[in-house]
Amino acid sequence: MTETIAATPLDELIATVAKLRGPGGCPWDAEQTHASLVQYLVEETHELVDAIEAGSREEMIEELGDVLYQVILHSDIAAATAGEDFTVQDVAAALNAKLIGRHPHVFGDRVAETSADVVAFWDDLKAAEKPERSSVLDGIPQGMPSLALADKLLGRAQKIGLIEDADGGIPFTSEDELGPMLLAIVAGAKARGLDAERALRSTLRDFQDEIREAETTL
Repeated sequence: MTETIAATPLDELIATVAKLRGPGGCPWDAEQTHASLVQYLVEETHELVDAIEAGSREEMIEELGDVLYQVILHSDIAAATAGEDFTVQDVAAALNAKLIGRHPHVFGDRVAETSADVVAFWDDLKAAEKPERSSVLDGIPQGMPSLALADKLLGRAQKIGLIEDADGGIPFTSEDELGPMLLAIVAGAKARGLDAERALRSTLRDFQDEIREAETTL
């Protein structure tokens, strides 16, 4: 007699999403596309960040669920789209293989005793995975919030030796000091009719040009 294996909550969720998008399901879910869902993915991600910062277990469970729903929904759309033809199981398999490949110090014979050791050889691993990338800027999503993008670009510039010290000479010792300083800059821009977000993005575009130019001389 074959023992019946009970479905996990994740299995049940995948089945629920399939039913929502299937015949007799929900018209809204059925008509969604990868493109139409982008706004919701961004929104749900920000709500998850809020839940993490609030430190609420219940809110984190809820918001992680909403992000997971997006992953499963995109996968179900792909399963029904010619030329894509993948499922959430394919997504999971690709992620598992990526995690194993990115952690040879756990699944292989490479040695890494600290997180700094891991970061030091990740670039080599990524380069081997994506040989088509020729710039340290390749793969950086331009839609990132401007401050996060600035942090990422500064890190890449340091890797190629374009800048050695990104301190900038601005005196502060903690995030409690930094936050009001950033707010004051935005307030000053607003008082003068300037768009701080646009100004930083414009500067970052020029900075990326500078990085790419520097790469040609390496």
